[in-house]
This record gives sequence, structure tokens and C-alpha cells, in this order.
Amino acid sequence: MDEMPSDLLPRLWSAQTRLGEALRGRRGLVVGIADARSIAYGCAAVLRACGAELALTWRNEKAEPHVRPLAERLGARLAMPLDVEQPGAMEAVFARLGQEWGRLDFVIHSIAFAPRADLHGRVVDCSAEGFAQAMHVSCWSFLRMAHLAEPLMGEGGALVTMSYHGAERVVDHYSLMGPVKAALEAAVRYAAAELGPRGIRVFAVSPGPMPTRAASGIARFDTLLEMAERRAPQQRLVDIAEVGRVVAFLVSGAASGMTGEVIHVDGGLHIRA
Repeated sequence: MDEMPSDLLPRLWSAQTRLGEALRGRRGLVVGIADARSIAYGCAAVLRACGAELALTWRNEKAEPHVRPLAERLGARLAMPLDVEQPGAMEAVFARLGQEWGRLDFVIHSIAFAPRADLHGRVVDCSAEGFAQAMHVSCWSFLRMAHLAEPLMGEGGALVTMSYHGAERVVDHYSLMGPVKAALEAAVRYAAAELGPRGIRVFAVSPGPMPTRAASGIARFDTLLEMAERRAPQQRLVDIAEVGRVVAFLVSGAASGMTGEVIHVDGGLHIRA
């Protein structure tokens, strides 16, 4: 049997038991917090607990009173508005990150939107305008953030977005967001291939359904929650902290050998036929 390299055990120990230390000093942007029940907030809270320094955004003036106290709770000195539908808004945020920090280690993208009429209707009936808006907010904005983050990730980094099982299988009432999330997952794979040589890793995390403000716009969402709890092998819903812990692993050095993956955090629901 080949002899174990002398540095392997220390590396294994570090990867398995020192996640918090691995994130100490890392700086990242978290986009998509609406309130304390948001998946993005769960990610931000775990990343901060692991030692990361955060920049947070809110969508508009209406959202600011809900997000700013959370930013203060997390010690995020950089907190700013970001409406990805406004021309130049993403560029302004990344320019400020460059000015304040000079570098970026990770981006967490947790935003999605489709007009209610298109979201509640059949996919084949969706409007061109609704489809374009859903793609712009939910998918293209992630690619644009990857483009803007790349110059700030000279020493590598990680980009993480949020998907859902409806990208892979037909989920009743998920409607237009199914094709949009499928496009997002494809975008993750292509971005991973293109940015890999720069040391930038790209992931989609696919949580199970949770009672967040964003998800409440899906028709008959209570039925979807009940179905998930009944059919998941763990027979329960996951929570935002569980998603946050997976995200912290992905942006840390512990996941240095991974990229382009869709990671399910859904109690095993996605394995059901």
C-alpha cells in the first residue's frame, strides 16, 4: 500500500473541523434578504457566524426597514439598495465593493421573480414580457454578477445561486419558474466551466420548499409544503440554517475540489419519483 503523504492528515483535519476558521477574513456579497425568514438571511447568518465579513443589499425603499436591522445584527458595514432591473444598479454595487474592499471572495445570489399572472398560469400561455422579466431577474442577474465579480476575485472565489427541484421535474403550480430555474442551473454549469481557470467555483443550491415571503407567491403553496413534508425521506421541511451551512461549506476551502454542481438541501425530496 502506498504511504500516506505526510501533509494529508492535517489537511483532512482542517477541512473537517475548522470551517469557521476557513471563512475568517473572507468577504462576500449576499443578495436577496427580504426579512429574517429569507433563505438569503439564513445563509448570511451562518456565513457571519463562521467569521465572514458581509455586504448586504435590499431591493428598494420599501424593503430597507426590514433589511437594515438585519444588516446591523450581522455587523454588515456595507448595506445598500440593489434592484437588478434598474440599469447600472449592479455595476454600482460592485464598484463600491471594489472601492471599499478591493477584492471579493464570494457572492450569494438568492433572488427570483415572475409576474403573478404568468406565475399562476400555464407555461405555454406565459407572456413574452413576463418570461423576459423572470429570466432577467432570476437568471441573467446571476450571470451579470458573475461578470462583475470576476475582476474582484483575482485569487479565486465562489458564486452560489438558489434553484429548486422544479427545474428538473414538473412540480404542480411552479409553472414559469421551472423553465427559468432550469436555465439558471445550465448557467451555473457554463459559468463554472468558463471561470474555473480563474479559480472561481460556481454552484446552485436547491432547497426544499420553505415558508418564505418569496415562495408565498406560488399558487397553492401550502399544498406544496404539505406534499414535501409527506414525501421527503426525512419527513420534514428543511430550514434556512441548514441551507446556510451548506452554502458556508461551498464557499470555504473545504469544497475546493467542487464546482458546477447543483446541491439539493431538501430532506431527500428530489430522489422521489
